[in-house]
Amino acid sequence: MRASILYRISSVLILLFAIGHTLGFRKTDPAWGVDQTLAILKRTTFFVQGFHRTYYGFYVGFGLFVTVLLLFTALVAWELGRLPEDTLAQLPLITWGLALCYAGSLIVCLRYFFMTPIIFSALILLCLVAAAVKARGQH
Repeated sequence: MRASILYRISSVLILLFAIGHTLGFRKTDPAWGVDQTLAILKRTTFFVQGFHRTYYGFYVGFGLFVTVLLLFTALVAWELGRLPEDTLAQLPLITWGLALCYAGSLIVCLRYFFMTPIIFSALILLCLVAAAVKARGQH
């Protein structure tokens, strides 16, 4: 399979990951018993660097920050898929850097999350590593 196809597949997977993350990271199940804790996090405010904030606000803000970065990496993967193979071969810091980014994502998911983000991170990582290998093989 060509590197361009692998980058396009990666991009679509990352986009799906971003959508799932955005729709799901604030959802809770009453069976988890965290409603009271979340209520405390939502109403406990503090003043930092001129702003009143809550810990729940930090959680939501960081979650949306992750969404923005996921969307950007989807764009980068899509654009890598548009490049000629000889150009890709000259960009190892970008091709391998993107793959290493998702290796880190997989490690974080394995440590802190559950199967859906683990599966997405693993599939994206496999596609990006295969694409980087293919791209390097062209040089």
